[in-house]
Order: sequence, then C-alpha cells, then structure tokens
Amino acid sequence: MQPISLIALGALFLGGLVADLVSRRTGLPRVTLLLLIGLAAGASGFDIIPIELQGWYDGLSVIALTMVAFLLGSALHRDDLRQHGRAILALSLAIVLGTLVLVSAGLAALGVPVGLALILAAIATATAPAATTDAIDQSGIENGFTQTVRGIVAIDDVWGLLGFSLILVIAAQLNGQDNPSDLAHAFWEVGGAIALGLVIGGPAALLTGRLRDGEPLQIEALSLVFLSAGMSMWLEVSFLITGMVVGAVIVNLASHHRRAFHEIAHIRWPFIVLFFILAGSALEVGAAMTLGFIGLAFVVLRSLARILGSVIGGRLVGLPMTEGVWYGIALLPQAGVAIGMALIAAQRFPLWANEIIALTIGTTVVFEILGPAATLLAVRRMQDRP
Repeated sequence: MQPISLIALGALFLGGLVADLVSRRTGLPRVTLLLLIGLAAGASGFDIIPIELQGWYDGLSVIALTMVAFLLGSALHRDDLRQHGRAILALSLAIVLGTLVLVSAGLAALGVPVGLALILAAIATATAPAATTDAIDQSGIENGFTQTVRGIVAIDDVWGLLGFSLILVIAAQLNGQDNPSDLAHAFWEVGGAIALGLVIGGPAALLTGRLRDGEPLQIEALSLVFLSAGMSMWLEVSFLITGMVVGAVIVNLASHHRRAFHEIAHIRWPFIVLFFILAGSALEVGAAMTLGFIGLAFVVLRSLARILGSVIGGRLVGLPMTEGVWYGIALLPQAGVAIGMALIAAQRFPLWANEIIALTIGTTVVFEILGPAATLLAVRRMQDRP
C-alpha cells in the first residue's frame, strides 16, 4: 500500500469521527454526513481519494452489508416474531407490491414504455439496509416500531429480488424476448442463500461463544462474516439473505449466550464509515441534476408507494393509519441493491440501458442523502410506541 493511501485512510476515519460528533450535536443522520464527506472528497468534489482506496469499495460494501444483514437477522428472534411477525409480513409484502403497481402504472401513464416502467418499478422496491439500521441505531430508540422496521428491512429484499426477476421475464416477453432462466436464477439466488445461511448458521449457533464465558469473540464473528460473504459470492447467491439467515439462526438457537453476535455491533463502525464515505465518493451529482420530469416522478411515485403500501399493510393487521404512514417514511432510503438491479437490467435490455442507469443513479443520490433523515424523523416521531 502506498503512503498516500495510508494517509487518506486515516483522514477518512477522522472524517467518520467528525460526522459522528456533528450528528450528536445537530441530530443530523450520520449516514448522510458520511455520504456528503465522500461526495466532497470524490470525483464530484475535490477528487482527493486515491484510486487504490476507491478500488476497495466493492469489497467493503460486501463486508459491511453482510455485517448489517447479520444484525438484521439477529432482530428476527422468535419472541419478536410472535409479537411483530404479522406486521412485518403484511407491511413488507404490501410495500413491495404497492411499489410495483404504483410506480409502474404512474410511469406508464407518463409515456414510459410499459416494459421499462415495470423494470424501474422493480428497482424501486430495493431498500438500503445499512442506512436504515444506522439511523435507528443513532436514535437510540428501541421499541415495537424500530423492531418492526428492522424486520421489514431484513426480508423485503427477498420479495424485491423475486419480484425483480419475475418482472425481467415479463418485460422480456413484452419486448419479444424469451429467457425464463431469469426466474430460475432468482429462485437460486434466494433459495440458495437461505440454504447456505442454514448450513453456516446451524453449526455456528452450536459453536459460537464457547471460548470465553459464553460470549462470542471478535475473531469468531469476523470469521463467519467473511465466510458467509465469500461463500455467497462464490455460489452467486445473495450475501444479504445469507447473512440475515445466519444471524436469525444463531439468535434463535444459541441459547448459551445472551446476545448473538454482539461483537459485530462493536466492530462494524469502521467498515461502515469507509463504506459510506466511498459510496459518497462514487455518487454522480450530475446524474441527479439531470433527472428531468420522469426522474422527479419516480422519486414522488416511489415515496407515495412506500407510504401507501405501509398504510394498507398496516390496516390489514390493525395498525393506525398514522403509524402506517411513518413506516413508509422510515423505509425511504435506497442504495446499492438498486444499483445492482439496474446493472443487471441494463445488461439484459441494452435498448433501455442508458435510461435505467441514469435514472437509478440519480434517484439513488436523492434517496441515499435524504432517506436517512426521513428514517430518523419517523423513529423519533414514533418513540412513544410500546
């Protein structure tokens, strides 16, 4: 590693410290501040991050998001599911279905080709688990609302991945193409990830925490994070779902210690700092500035769809309408999963590649910067909920 990269790495960690201090004094989301630091240091700003560090982004994103997935999975304890499981299932399905219907119908009504509108709606179902969970952690609030939000974030990408792959098949049919293997790949990406999570999580639940007074060591936690991420990438399954399943299995089966994987909560912050700063450095402000009417419509339609879906899902399980609205607001962040979907769709439909990539990148900038603030606002407004 070059000396300049080490200096830059130290500066990025200092930036993370500054973001944490500013957020404590102002109440602003740490995630947004980290993204803005990255934006200022990246190509859209002063362009001072060395190429060597920029190349770390892909690997860091996998590691950081796998850690987040583990912690989300650990939120799916059987006691919490007994209490909030119906709400998590109803809200997550209603949000995904509502997003698919409202965004696709709205874009199609504005003149977007039906196939492209469906693809963009499928991309709109993706959320940003890291940004959402960090906003919750920053609030320091733990109640039924935050537990339910964590549960929704943990499983809605499962529905989103399945819906996205189904939409690709439908769009291909509308476009005169035929490739049913897209749907088979979706079932492998989800089903394979669940199976891998069970294979890793079962033995881990029996073995973790045995070395020191029933508490897991950092090396145990890190070994499972890297093993889960690496095996997922090797088998081409979702590392988010794998990590979530491993965390859920451990928290439900490892009865010999109080809190599964508490060490991940201790060590993840440095990874999160680098992940969000490098993510911010990769944001293209120019794409957001050139969104145009369709891009603005996408932002409005996705926001309305998440709120409306949350209200409908909440009413199905007896939640007040106001609470449903705040669930939708809390789930506005969108990030890397959407970009990944966009890249797949652009490769599959080269005719629409430019529109898919430009709109997804531009709207992701908007949702990634403003979304955490919305999550933090929603959590604070619902802090009195049991």
